[in-house]
Formats: sequence, structure tokens, C-alpha cells
Amino acid sequence: MTKKRQKTRNKTKNRQKNETNKLQRDKKNGQTTKTRPKITQMTKNDKSEKQNNKKWVSAEENAARMKRKRCEAQSDMCSPADWIRQDDWPVGIRNVGNTCWFSAVIQSLFHLPVFRRLVLSYHLSERMLEKCKSHSDKRNIAFMQELRCLFALMVGSTRRFVDPSAAVELLRDAFRTSEAQQDVSEFSHKLLDWLEDAFQLAAKGNNTEDKQHNPMVQLFYGTFVTERRLEGKTLCNIEQFGQYPLQVNGFSNLDECLEGAMVEKEIESLHSDNGVTSGRERWFKKLPPVLTFELSRFEFNTQLGRPEKIHKKLEFPQIIYMDRYLHKNLEQTHERRGEVKKLKEQLAVLQQKVECYKNYGSGPTKYPLADMLQFVLEFATTKPTSVSPTEDPRLAASSPTPTGLPLSETISKDTSEPGVTDSSEGLVSSVSSCQRTPIYKPFTQCRYPIDCPPHPAPHSITEEELHFVKTCLQRWRTEVENDINELKASIDRLSQTLEGMYSDNSLCQVPYRLHAVLVHEGQASAGHYWAYIYDHANQRWMKYNDVSITESSWDELERDSFGGMTNASAYCLMYIDDRLPHLITEDTDDETGQVLHGMDSLPAVLRRYVQEDNRWFQQELSEWEEQFCQTATAQEEFTTASAEPPNPSLDSVQQTPVEPAPQSGPPTEEPDQEAFHEEYSRLYELSQEEATPQEDARLQHALVYFFQNKAPKRVIERTLLEQFTDRNLSFDERAISIMREARAKLRLIKPEDMDMDEYLQWHDDYRLFRTVFVYLLNGLEHYQHGKMREALNYLTHAYETNGSLLKNGDKRGVDKSLIAVYRRKCLTALNDSASRLFCSGEEGKVEEGVAIMDEVVIPCLHLMSRDSSLSQEDRDAMESIRSHWCCCLGRDMDDSLQVKLGELLPRVLDGSTETVVLKDPPKVHVNQAHDLCSRLAAVMESIHNTSVVIVK
Repeated sequence: MTKKRQKTRNKTKNRQKNETNKLQRDKKNGQTTKTRPKITQMTKNDKSEKQNNKKWVSAEENAARMKRKRCEAQSDMCSPADWIRQDDWPVGIRNVGNTCWFSAVIQSLFHLPVFRRLVLSYHLSERMLEKCKSHSDKRNIAFMQELRCLFALMVGSTRRFVDPSAAVELLRDAFRTSEAQQDVSEFSHKLLDWLEDAFQLAAKGNNTEDKQHNPMVQLFYGTFVTERRLEGKTLCNIEQFGQYPLQVNGFSNLDECLEGAMVEKEIESLHSDNGVTSGRERWFKKLPPVLTFELSRFEFNTQLGRPEKIHKKLEFPQIIYMDRYLHKNLEQTHERRGEVKKLKEQLAVLQQKVECYKNYGSGPTKYPLADMLQFVLEFATTKPTSVSPTEDPRLAASSPTPTGLPLSETISKDTSEPGVTDSSEGLVSSVSSCQRTPIYKPFTQCRYPIDCPPHPAPHSITEEELHFVKTCLQRWRTEVENDINELKASIDRLSQTLEGMYSDNSLCQVPYRLHAVLVHEGQASAGHYWAYIYDHANQRWMKYNDVSITESSWDELERDSFGGMTNASAYCLMYIDDRLPHLITEDTDDETGQVLHGMDSLPAVLRRYVQEDNRWFQQELSEWEEQFCQTATAQEEFTTASAEPPNPSLDSVQQTPVEPAPQSGPPTEEPDQEAFHEEYSRLYELSQEEATPQEDARLQHALVYFFQNKAPKRVIERTLLEQFTDRNLSFDERAISIMREARAKLRLIKPEDMDMDEYLQWHDDYRLFRTVFVYLLNGLEHYQHGKMREALNYLTHAYETNGSLLKNGDKRGVDKSLIAVYRRKCLTALNDSASRLFCSGEEGKVEEGVAIMDEVVIPCLHLMSRDSSLSQEDRDAMESIRSHWCCCLGRDMDDSLQVKLGELLPRVLDGSTETVVLKDPPKVHVNQAHDLCSRLAAVMESIHNTSVVIVK
């Protein structure tokens, strides 16, 4: 007997022994055990299958396993009401230990009606069952039967989620591991191979012609032809493919990936004296109805000696047209590719010319040519002065420009963009008026014109020289701006032509619609999988994350699947032929033609199996309710009995030290007390770990936060006890005993022993700490996406709330320098944007600029001005913003714009008398700690392009 069969037999004996012990316990407790019927097809050959050690999993074992592990599903699903399926909502798949990969793939296939029909209608005759002798055949049939049972439960079960343990165990044996998380690609290949073999057995044949009629081959497999040109000859080779691999590096969208996979660049032959080039092209000969793309997002880092995940952004459409990749369109595609190549070459030349205008100069620092001409024009038109710069008293009294650049450069930035009419004349007049004719208005008396540093000016210039210089510079700048505008217009035309190169009707005849997206979150070594699947009947996207199933949207799918923003990205794309409606059509009755739903769509044998499982589920719910009724009655009796004077055990509660409990207590310690000490020690050790921006232990548990901030031991003790009083955790006798002990200890704490106001305040501080973390995270994600207004709102709220926490200790909140850095960046960017809009003079843009200032910039400035601990960098940023708006006084502008500036400027300069009105951010949900830490690590890595974030 081989080791494999001996291992299987030992596992079977252990399972039978556990079941026997369980039945004896149930009988001793007065409980009756019902026997669930097996599926007929599985039971007729029980004797022969046992002799051959076949791994059939009975319905009884499946139900027993579900009952034993019902409380292990999810921490937030320990209430029986959370196990009940709501109406026709899809059924989830329980994660039985690093099996999210299984759930993601199975859900995407189950919600493809054509595949679901094939699995549920699978049938193998008795004669073929007897002929199956090899281990692989037995394993494939066993897995197929388990998959049928799983699909049947997902169709008609009253459970919110089902247990896939039986099918997963078969797969894990094949992967020869029980702990490591599997790769979706590896599992998908294995799954298709097994299903193909199982259907091949049902087809009663193994020849090539029979395999072409295999339903799995017809549904998931296609063919491509490889053409290789070598020394003037064309060599062809036709191959079959299931999941088509695509590289992500070097490409920005799915079409570019396909182009890169289809065409390999020509290379010079190493074995030819004539330098003949060779190349290779791939063309799809036959596309399968279900087209799956495997995105290669992992690569091996040879320097570090480990695999790494590629977080690069890759876009993909909801509908992709495959005409350009078909062999029958070879000539037409070759012609288009030639045109695309020429257009891209022209586009590169035009972009290079624009770059020359934008980065002009021979030194290491380059500037836009139009701006340089404008700066020279401003210098030439500045009023000449005969006083030496070193003797000018105004220079000694003025402060240097914050940026170290001439003030004219700051002024010209808002109006030097291409397309602004009469920009040179406006700037000339504004500079001249600022120097020669100061404007005095009532609201500007707080800042005198002499405070402004003088502009550099020529020592002497004649009117003739000035006229000549102005004429040349203005003409040259106009010519430069016209050239840039013409180049940009040409680039836009070429880009539109490239985008529409393959969009004509002749190349849009083979549409494929996106059916499912399998997403991986994490790194190469570990992570989590879930799936977005399109609900064709209701035309909506659904998110399938193990037992959690929620309605989603295309925007959420883009955010989680495209990559480049977080450490989550699509790993597998499943498209279906949009010309084949039967792929997504539900089952119909042969006689009436009506659509069959739920149990009506199942074969009779599976229908009975699901009905029996539903009856067992109802019995489990009844037993659960009865158990809690008994617990409640016993608790009332215990409460009455405990009305006597306090038990001496109160001393042990009062004297619990803040230091961690010893790893090994006295021999007489009770199991309940041991559970308290174990949890206490675990959390205390966690609190001693050094926090990083990527991993903050305080997010894991409130007690970690309390330990680090030296909370009173009474607060720590009560929090620990309340953790164990949750009745949802009482899923066995020991847990119920611990719950009762914790409740008894809580009742022994007298009102005079605990300041409840202090206790509640500590928990409120912890909720505020998590809220600050969520505000910071949302602000950074909006900043990453360029949404500065939303980002500044979140970051300002994070800074203010965090400040109230830090008053009580450095460990009470988040590092404020991290928030301040990005608040300052958002504030500066928004102020520049508002200034450009305001100075444009266009009514709509002016209103938008004022709105930006009123909603976010001014409230943020006011809050910063009232902060006594503000950093010097923030003070410099505030002064720069205020000086920028003061310089607008010297510009020529309409009277209405002057009035608006007069209303805006006092609020920018002095906010001490105003009430700060900051827009409330949207309501946030404090997610799980792992989710918060991973999101922050991903966004910081994306912003800084590094895994370590250091804020100075």
C-alpha cells in the first residue's frame, strides 16, 4: 500500500472516529441525530469505491462539517440571523483557510449560466464509473461531484454562505500543501484540466476528435497561429490556448498588451551573413466563447532573490473588439499597423518640438521660452533708476522673496499660459503701474507699497531703444505662442486619428464583453483575492468577497482593478462573446418556455439534496436558539444567587497588574482565568512593538492604545472583561464558561470603584484616533488622484482632530508632521489654481476661484494662523500665499474685479475676527485595521515610489 493511500485511510479513520464520538455525545445529551440521504449516483458503488480508497465526501459528512465549524465563518457572523440568506441574494463561499482564490474563481464561473448548466447536468453512467481505475480519474470525478453539490447549494440554499471544504481538500492534495495560499492562475489551469478530463470520461472517448466536442474545450479553449519569418520564408504553427498570458510591464491598456503579445519585433539573425532579420507574429485563429486573459503581475527580483508584484496601472474596457487580432484580418491589420507606426513617429517629432519650447536654454536649468521673453520684456519696461542697488533704502527695509526668484516671475506665472489674449501688454502696464503709480484703497492701508521689494531695472534706456526692444520681444513671444498652439493642435489631431484607427465598422464585428475581474490585493508573497462579476440579468456589477457579497459599480471596479493607486489590481480578466446570448441566458422550461429560478432549475437528485440541507439548517437554527434560551435561564438563576456580598475573587480583579501576565500560571489556575491572562499578555506584547506608518499596532485593538498611553488599570481591566462578555462568541461550552465568568467579574466592580466618565472618555479618544487615521488615508488617496479640494478638506479635519488628541500625549494621535506636509502641498496647489482662475477675468472662472478660496483655502489659513505650534514651513507657506494676493493690487483689472478683490483680500490677510466655517467631510467608515494599514502603505508607496516613508 502506498504512502498516499495510507494517509487517505488514516484521515478517513480519524474522521469516522470524530463522528462516532460526536454521536455518542449527542446521544448522552438526549439529542437525536438524523441521517441525511446521499445522492443516488454517489451511493450505488459505495462498496467498490471504499475498496479502491476513493475519496467520496458524503452529504452527512458535509453537513456535520458545516455544523462543527458554523461559528468559525466570520467574526461578524456569529449570530444565526446573519447566516440566513435574504431572498434571492447570491450565496457566498466561506473562507476555510487561505481559500479566497477558490471563492473568486468559482463565483466567476458559477455566475456564467452556460457553465453552471454544464456542471449541474453532468452525469456519468454506472458502466463508466466501474471502468475508472486510475487515481486521477477517481479524483476528477470526485471533484466534479463535489462541485455539483456546491453549485446546487449556491442555487437553492437558505444559507447566506456555503462551506467548500470537501472540494478544497481535493485541490489541496493535488497542490501538496494545506497552508499556503494558492495562485489564481495555477488553480484555474488545474480546475479546467480536471473538468476537461471529467467531461471526457462522460463522452466515452479519448481520441482527438472526441476532445474537440468536449464542452470545456468548446467553451474555454481557442487556437492561435504563429507565423515566423526567417530568411524570406514564412513558417506557421497552430497551437491551442486556454488562458492567454499578457505582460503588464511597458503597457498602459489591454490593447497595448495584446499588440505586444501578438507582434515580436524583428531582430537580426545571428546565423546569417547577409544580416537578414526575423520576426514572429501571433494571430487568433479561433476565439473561445469565454476568453480569459491572465495578467502577469509578478516578476522575480534577481537582486533581492524573491518575487515582487507589479503595481503598474493597466486599463481595460468593458467591451473589447478582437477583429484586429484575428488571422482572417491579417492584411487589413498590417495596413493599419503601418499607418499607426507613421503617425506615432510624426507624433514623437511634434512632442519633441513642443518640449524644446517648454524647456529652453543651454544650461542645466531650462525655462519656457515664452516666459523668458516675457521676463526680458518686463525688465526692459521697468522704470530706470539712477540709484545703485546697494544704496537703495527700500532694499534694506524689504524682506527677500520667499522663493528666491524675481517677483515678476511670480506675477507672470498666472498669465503666461498660452492662449491668454493681450498678456504682454497687460503685464507691462501692471508692472509699470505698480512701480510708478501706487493704488491706495481703504482696505489696503495695512500694507504700504514701499514694503514691496523693487524690481530690477536697466540703468538707462532711450525711448527708441525701448520701442525697438518691445516690438521685437512682443513679436517673438507672439510667434512662439502661435507655434506652440499649432503644434498642440497637430498633436491633438494625430492623437484622435490614432484612437480611431481601429474603430471603424469593419474592425468592430467581434465584440467581447467583460464578465468577471479577479482582483489580488497584497504583495507577491501573500494577499487576498476577490471578484467583480457582472450581473447580466440586472445589468449591475457585484463584488464577491468570500461570504460578503455587495452591489458595486464600474467606478469601484476601476479603483480596485486598474492598479497604480493601491496594492490591489486585476490579475485575471474574463470576457465573453457578446454575439452569443446563450452564454448568459438562464434555464427555461422545455414545455412552457418560462425561465426557471432557484430550485426549479436543479435536477431532481440535487433538488432533494438541497432540500435536505435546508432542513438541517433550520434544525441548527432551532438548536442554537434553544441553547441561548437555556443560557439566559441559567444566567438569571446565577444573578439571583450572586446577590450576596461580594466574592473574595474581586480582589484578584482589583489587583490585576498593568504588566503582562506570566506565560505559565500556578497549577491550580482555572481555564477561564488563563484565557484572560493569555489575551492580556498578547495585547501587552503587541503594544511594545515599534509603530511605523505602514503598521500601527494601535489600530489592532483598543487595549494596545490604552497600554501605550498608560491608561488607568481599571479602564484596561474593564475593557478586557467586556471583550469576553459578547454572547456571539459563546459557540462552545468553554466559551460560554468564559463569558459567564467575565460577566460575573464585571458585576463585582462597584460604582465607586470605576469612574465611568473617565472610562467612556478613553474609548471616545480611541474612536477619534481611528477617525483621524481614516481622514488622513482618504486625504492622501484624493491627493494621489489630483482631487485637491477634497484632499485638503480631509487633511484639515485630520490635523484639527489629531491636535485635540495630542494635547494629552504624543501616543494619543498620529504624527502631525505627516498630515502637515500634505496639507501644505494641497493648500499651495489650490491657492495657485484659485489665483489663475481669478486673474483670468472671466466671470465663470472668477466665481470658481473665489469659491475655492472661500470653501477650503481661507478656512484652512484661519485655522493655521490660530495654531501656536505651527511649523516654520507652514508659516512660510501662509506668508507666501498672502504676499501673492497682495501683489494682485497693482494689476489693471475691471472695477467689478477690484471690488471682489477688495472683499477677498481682508479675509486672506486677517482671519482673527471671523468664525471659521470648514465644510464637513463625508461620513467615513472605520474599516478593519489590516485594511487601513495596507491602504496607507500602498498610497505612500505610490506617492513616494518607495516602501519606506520618512517625514522630516
